[in-house]
Amino acid sequence: MSFRDFADQHASSVRREVRLPRRQQYTPSPRSWRDEVLYFLLVDRFSDERQRPLLDRSDPSAARGPGWRWDRWWRSGRDRWQGGTIRGVTSRLGYLEDLGVTALWLSPVFRQRAHLDTYHGYGIQDVLDVDPRLGSRRDLVELVDAAHARGMRIILDVIFNHSGANWVYAGGARKLPYTTGRHAFGSWLGRDGDQIAGIASGDDGAWPVELQDVDAYTRAGSANLAEGTDVGVDLAEHKRGDFEDLRDFDLGRPGLLADLARCYAYWIALTGCDGFRIDTVKHVTFEDARNFCGAIKEYALTLGIDDFLLVGEVAGGESNAARYLEAVGRNLDAVLDIGDARPALTDVSKGLRPPRAYLDAFTPNKDALGSHRVLGDRHVSVLDDHDHVFGRKLRFSAGATPRDRQVVVGVALQLFTLGIPCLYYGTEQAFAGPEDNEHQWLHEWGGHDEYLREAMFGPEHPRAHGVAGLDGSLDEDLLGFGPFGTAGAHCFDPDSPSYVRIRALLRARREHAVLRHGRQYERETRSGAGTFRRSEAGEAIAWSRILDVEEAVCVISPWSSGSMDVDVTVDAGLNGGPEDTFTVVASTAEAAPAGLAVGDGLPVQHDNGRAYVAVRGLGPSEVVVVVNRPTPEEGSVGGG
Repeated sequence: MSFRDFADQHASSVRREVRLPRRQQYTPSPRSWRDEVLYFLLVDRFSDERQRPLLDRSDPSAARGPGWRWDRWWRSGRDRWQGGTIRGVTSRLGYLEDLGVTALWLSPVFRQRAHLDTYHGYGIQDVLDVDPRLGSRRDLVELVDAAHARGMRIILDVIFNHSGANWVYAGGARKLPYTTGRHAFGSWLGRDGDQIAGIASGDDGAWPVELQDVDAYTRAGSANLAEGTDVGVDLAEHKRGDFEDLRDFDLGRPGLLADLARCYAYWIALTGCDGFRIDTVKHVTFEDARNFCGAIKEYALTLGIDDFLLVGEVAGGESNAARYLEAVGRNLDAVLDIGDARPALTDVSKGLRPPRAYLDAFTPNKDALGSHRVLGDRHVSVLDDHDHVFGRKLRFSAGATPRDRQVVVGVALQLFTLGIPCLYYGTEQAFAGPEDNEHQWLHEWGGHDEYLREAMFGPEHPRAHGVAGLDGSLDEDLLGFGPFGTAGAHCFDPDSPSYVRIRALLRARREHAVLRHGRQYERETRSGAGTFRRSEAGEAIAWSRILDVEEAVCVISPWSSGSMDVDVTVDAGLNGGPEDTFTVVASTAEAAPAGLAVGDGLPVQHDNGRAYVAVRGLGPSEVVVVVNRPTPEEGSVGGG
């Protein structure tokens, strides 16, 4: 009998009731995770399976019906479940496969406190169950199976340093000042958030039972998460105190870390998922991170998953991320680029900073992202995400010009530079929030996470607050938090300018290994009769990837209007012959259609010992990729 046959049976104790399988053959890992393209989605905000009209983005006001009020829209997005489900994700796999993404990173799907609206999933009440508002364990198993059938991977988001707000301190306090000791435990919370004498049902307190030991929590009160203590200090405030209003685990408690690792091993065995994104890694010690990741890696190996992906969220910039990568070693595969790299990527893509502001982070003697291809699989590139730890809480396309496709420039930099690219749901549709002239009606526009978290499926209304929303009841006093400041219309548009262009770029990346594995070099450019030099802000962005004798050159115009003519240097040693030619393998301008087309040839030219190709008529916010030996790979990439 397969372990998956137990999907409908809930376990209340990870030690006594969970017998993890061994030596079973699960779906093999990809040959290299840098062959994959990740897609991060908030399950509650992605799809609910229902059919709605496609949003007409030329007239978003048409999806703002009678009684529209902006406060009813943004309040809905701030603190309510919108109604997305795991089955909704399954229903949109075709849309994602057509785009070309190969691995889905799901926001946490685990059971949350019934009385709270923690739709994001980071306040867990039961680590061994799926939140009923999102679906069931069986739904998750079926999603993984359906994704694998399409050659796609599933990455689950897990948390092992804190739980949800499942109890209160003595006297009923939900928050207390930080202490280096322990505050007194008060009481567990019941289904409705009321204080209870003891845990009597699965809706009470925390589960599994191993998490009902009150000494499993530091009980240190609220931490200042931005305090300046070095991340290498084990007893730092940011590692002991409650994470906002959640409850921090005391991972030094004997057996607790092993229990948590076993809880998440359960999900590997049950679903056959392919990796974890690990939340708040900065808030655990190096040793705890090493031990948790090692336990997960070892268990996955017993199932035949030899490269189970572990990606850590390490806040605080590249230096913190680099220290965890070094300390945890190969037990932690990669970190998210959510520090200085993301704002740099944004500014370079919009022409606000020179290309070197991003590309130099990959050069030797830099301590940020690593050099050449050595660390190409150790960081995950992020353009947008759900909370923007650094910078304003606005998507890339907010304020972008042209608004319908400038995001493609940022995505191209992600796809064709070193690393594992991760797209955020809605990026392929250039999500940007409401029109600029509507921002005046919104509460602190750009200052809150909700402006990064539109519901792509466009619900009419959110779920009712707390327990009342468990049965699917809606709150008709609020409007659904639909995209571009709308309600009642979806945004799964395979013909949108951004979707069409990103799909073309993903196809080129899939077909040419040099774009995934090659060494990386910024290229000098010139316009007109000028001299070759490194580009400045707003000028052409150009770089090469080289794999053996193959060279791919990526050229991007960050301009918002007008076309660009630019000469771009190439490797003279690889392209020194009189007949050498580069061939266009991707051109987003084809979507216009205008400019260079796939299959066009660009002859290598020479000037004073410099080899170069002449790119002509590159349109605003367009991308062209040329390869000197363009032989597409046979078959699909990353299929095991």
